[in-house]
Amino acid sequence: MTFKVYTPSFWDHQWLFHGSSNTIIKKGDITQWSVDGSSDAIVNSTNEMLFLGGATAVAIHKAAGPDLQEACYKVPEVKPGVRCPTGEARITESFKLPVSRVIHTAGPVFNFHGNPEAVLKSAYKNSLTLAKANNIQYIAFPAISCGLSHYPLEEAAAIAISTVKEFMDDFKEVHFVLYTDDVYNVWLKKAKELL
Repeated sequence: MTFKVYTPSFWDHQWLFHGSSNTIIKKGDITQWSVDGSSDAIVNSTNEMLFLGGATAVAIHKAAGPDLQEACYKVPEVKPGVRCPTGEARITESFKLPVSRVIHTAGPVFNFHGNPEAVLKSAYKNSLTLAKANNIQYIAFPAISCGLSHYPLEEAAAIAISTVKEFMDDFKEVHFVLYTDDVYNVWLKKAKELL
């Protein structure tokens, strides 16, 4: 494995190469992330109603504009009030965001859902599967369930990175774009251990 560090003015980068694809861990704002605007997508950590959620979801909706919430409302309910069951994923257009699509996933609430590890793994896996089915080549994740859902960072990072590792041959790049120092540092440490 090759390990390189880049520090441009806007983002701190850590590039971790694995197989034919790259896993890239960045500190930054996921709403400003893009690669080419045609084969890239960001993941929105949301809830089963696809109605906002934590700070990341609020930031994504604000940057995308009100059309994103309208698109979420058009996703069919699978049962009353549920458009995306926990652990599943849905895809919409991106509107004012610089990427081509937004993949929405409902991660587990740590002390509420039974077997949160399996549910969090499913949220990453289903997001990646949906991205692959829609010809996405570049995808960026936040730290799913690590805000309001209180998932412990070390465990969440291990699940996220190990799940992404299973899909590396399906994408040109998989990014984790993490907003705070504490989350970024935990992801970076875990990536060094697992990749």
